[in-house]
Amino acid sequence: MADLTAHHPPYARWAHVLLRVVASAAFMQHGAQKLFGVLGATAVPTGSLPWIAGVIEIVGGALVLIGLFTRPVAFLLAGEMAVAYFMAHAPNSFWPAVNKGELTVLYCFIFLYFSATGAGAVSLDYIRLRRNRSEDSVTRVV
Repeated sequence: MADLTAHHPPYARWAHVLLRVVASAAFMQHGAQKLFGVLGATAVPTGSLPWIAGVIEIVGGALVLIGLFTRPVAFLLAGEMAVAYFMAHAPNSFWPAVNKGELTVLYCFIFLYFSATGAGAVSLDYIRLRRNRSEDSVTRVV
């Protein structure tokens, strides 16, 4: 996160956090549709490929939302979206505007961004990192 704030205006830190929170909360809604049949959808059969995707979307989305294990989880979510694009959308047309895969592509690259940058300052990852650094400095002194 130091690189992000070193070259960007002060509000960039908050834009980063807002993007993480809003994108992951919206992403979790797709998982809720699949698993629970809410928000105008019908639940998918338990154990099916869409059901597994729903579990990944709910659990992974929640972890990214709170900023816990953000880099590996976001990488997994980006991969899920890439697979979803090529399985469900690309067979109809390569172009997202034609195959209705725009949202899938955007989620893929948003989560790829967070796998590269991390969760940011307002996250459990940041708290864990600060705690580990302070414990390391105490251990070195002792």
